[in-house]
Amino acid sequence: MRVSIRESGSVWIARMGHLLAIGVLLPGSYLLPQLANGAEPEVTAESLIAGALDLVRGQTSYTELSMLVHRPDWQRFSSLVSWTRGRDEALIRFTEPTRDAGNATLKLGDKMWTYTPKLNRTIRLPYSLMSQSWAGSDFSYNDLSRTDDLLRHYNLEITKVIEADGHKIYTVEAIPYDEAPVVWGKEEWVMRDDYVLISQTFYDQAMLPLKRLETLEIGELGGRVMAVRMRMGKLAEPDGYTEITYDAAEFDIELKDRTFTVFSLQSGGHP
Repeated sequence: MRVSIRESGSVWIARMGHLLAIGVLLPGSYLLPQLANGAEPEVTAESLIAGALDLVRGQTSYTELSMLVHRPDWQRFSSLVSWTRGRDEALIRFTEPTRDAGNATLKLGDKMWTYTPKLNRTIRLPYSLMSQSWAGSDFSYNDLSRTDDLLRHYNLEITKVIEADGHKIYTVEAIPYDEAPVVWGKEEWVMRDDYVLISQTFYDQAMLPLKRLETLEIGELGGRVMAVRMRMGKLAEPDGYTEITYDAAEFDIELKDRTFTVFSLQSGGHP
């Protein structure tokens, strides 16, 4: 699928006074680091996956995003905000529509909680429920909770390299180790040499592709080029999908420890 490049809203960014970017884990440059002699280090499957993971957060971040859940006979729009710190801490809260405002999810390491203000109820999700749909979307709780699982539990291999649109495009195959605590039988990542994800395909234990995350639009936010609109869908149900659009973000901001607590999950507003 050919993606489009969206111009950054520099005037709007300046007016709001934010450094906008989406999904960068590492501070500073997200390009391949230079060695002392000016040469680039060897590109490996591990470095590509790490770079792609590190291109979806900052050391800390605050983001605003929109979500469209589309089905053949209906669709639903939502607005969300999220805060992250490193790879293991995240708080996501719905702000629109009104009926969903305040619904929130907290991730701490491998643990996850949800909060529903209408019921004033907090639930610690057991592992058996992690594969269920998150907020009625095509994303599961497992999709939200995964951080560096691929680096810890999968054997990674570059299986294809092509050149397109001025970039090298890498395909990385990820096969889980025996007894790895993962759901999928295989994952296949396609990404550019600047770590921008093009697609991510999930296979079952019989090695049949079940669902795919695709980048629909690449843009520049906060001086970083990245995927700004993505679609997740089941391959057997092409008329149903979920699109995520990243609208704004701040990175490497100060976040207090209490941000990532059950109290903050329940309190609403800005942590």
